[in-house]
Amino acid sequence: MDIERFEVSRDVPASPERVFALLCSPQGHVAIDSSGMLQSAEGEPVRAVGDSFVVHMDREALNDMPLGKYDVTVLITKYEQDRLLEWTIRGRIRPQIKHLYGYRLEPVEAGTRVVSYYDWSEIDEAYRDKGIFPVISETALRATLGILDRTLAT
Repeated sequence: MDIERFEVSRDVPASPERVFALLCSPQGHVAIDSSGMLQSAEGEPVRAVGDSFVVHMDREALNDMPLGKYDVTVLITKYEQDRLLEWTIRGRIRPQIKHLYGYRLEPVEAGTRVVSYYDWSEIDEAYRDKGIFPVISETALRATLGILDRTLAT
């Protein structure tokens, strides 16, 4: 696999503080998800590396694996107030997968440049040859940024 990370960006007409607040909210993740997998979430907004929340998932939305409904824990791996939020997913399967998702925020004249990335370069060797990565496409990351823009415009 040559590409093991991609990122997309979009300028949104909202302050970095407002964007970051949405991204730190478990319900915010559900609200802007373009994949259809995130059904609902439980937990408090994250405030530091090591914080976590639970997301109720439905893999049937991707129509790629018959996992049905299940729960994962979003575990924050990087946190810089109003600038950077990164996480990995913890689930029931072992070994853990170790893929990363994140957002970098940069103030721009019209609001905030939001960079969304997905990185599967550190996935466990047990998953390398299964042909399941990337789970989320670059197009899905772009669509999520579009939903983020629309959500913050209301």
